[in-house]
Amino acid sequence: MADKKVGGNNDGKEKRRKESILDLSKYLEKQIRVKFAGGREASGILKGYDALLNLVLDNTVEYLRDSDEPYKLTEDSTRSLGLVVCRGTALVLICPADGVESIANPFITQ
Repeated sequence: MADKKVGGNNDGKEKRRKESILDLSKYLEKQIRVKFAGGREASGILKGYDALLNLVLDNTVEYLRDSDEPYKLTEDSTRSLGLVVCRGTALVLICPADGVESIANPFITQ
């Protein structure tokens, strides 16, 4: 990580410039899926991001939850949002949309 001194007289203390913990550049202009704190999920085309992982998604679609089971998403029930700015502090998961599939939970006994 590159340390850069920011500002004037800091009494010998250096401030570190915020660097992104993820390299999302390979996902620019590609479809990604994000999960937010609180359980919401959306997918869209990644148009931009910053060091704090704030994301700009275009053609965004939100996946709505089942009214009977609040933790279950309904893939067929969606809402189109368009251009969206996602705050980085609310993100829980970022993944490419290609190659993602749901699997059964092995820990649930039926």
